[in-house]
Amino acid sequence: MSFSTSDKLKVEISGRTALVVIDNPAANTWDTESLPALEQLVEKLNAERSIFALVITGAGDKFFSAGADLKLFADGDPGAAREMAELFGKAFERLADFRGVSIAAVNGFAMGGGLETALACDLRIAEEQAQLALPEAKVGLLPCAGGTQRLSWLVGEGWAKKIILCGERVDAATALRIGLVEEVTPRGGALQRAMELAGQVGGQSPISVTYCKELIHRARDHALGDALPHERQKFVDLFSTEDQREGVNAFLEKRKPEWKNG
Repeated sequence: MSFSTSDKLKVEISGRTALVVIDNPAANTWDTESLPALEQLVEKLNAERSIFALVITGAGDKFFSAGADLKLFADGDPGAAREMAELFGKAFERLADFRGVSIAAVNGFAMGGGLETALACDLRIAEEQAQLALPEAKVGLLPCAGGTQRLSWLVGEGWAKKIILCGERVDAATALRIGLVEEVTPRGGALQRAMELAGQVGGQSPISVTYCKELIHRARDHALGDALPHERQKFVDLFSTEDQREGVNAFLEKRKPEWKNG
């Protein structure tokens, strides 16, 4: 059975674990091909009763994922923004609702939508050189794939504000200390450790795991259910501002943005 509909997502089945590799050089970005492919992939894995766990990592040794390709937002088109926001929402909400255990093996930079990928997983294992951030406000955008919601639940409001509002980039040691990741490994070790944990899941009753996960998520998801569509709408609203166009184009032109606050 072919699980992936895109060459940008490589899938390998190892025992009861599906290993998913984000493979979109040079920074493993998400786009209009790979996001629907992720949604469809998780749907197929949910139907495959022999799969108990999902591990996701990035190809290469530099990027887990740098999120969305900002070239998609350079012209300030609200329609394109809404399409991407919806694609991100559908893909990452399907990932978050995977019936088994999902583990992100963060093998490098996890920026913007890349970090939101990891946030949609149940567990995060980071290598010691990993860097994590939600830098969208630096380019006149906001995290629209669950970042404002899931990060707050995971690390608390204070650290979420520091990371999102102040543009703070955190290293693996800090991420471990604040609860953003569950473990840190030496360089090159995240995938092996993630696969070991996935193997532990294989020793659990899959139905029990599914029910436990649903119950753990229950209190959080009632709040997220109302907030996630609002997050995506606010992302689209930014595309009626001068600052959105200035921020994205300044990044692409490698210059400092000149904010107009309008």
